Amino acid sequence: MSAYYYSCFPDNYEAHYLDSCSVCGKSLRNSDIFMYRGNTPFCSKECRQEQMEVDEAREKRLKSGRSPRKSDSKSSTPPNKTVRTGIVTVS
Repeated sequence: MSAYYYSCFPDNYEAHYLDSCSVCGKSLRNSDIFMYRGNTPFCSKECRQEQMEVDEAREKRLKSGRSPRKSDSKSSTPPNKTVRTGIVTVS
């Protein structure tokens, strides 16, 4: 049995994941629900598309080896330091 339920009494109501849009928080009661990745609800195609674009950008950063927390403007190498690059093979 799910932890979320509605027993017809407002005092016993607990929030359900389909109650509001995952992007803007708009109530989804008595309206169409747009789903993404199985269990993420949205109030409109636009909110769903916004989340899809955020996810795509995050995946591209991860695939390119960049951390989403690193700043593009800051260098991780202090000035006047030499950095060696190359391939190391360990057997």
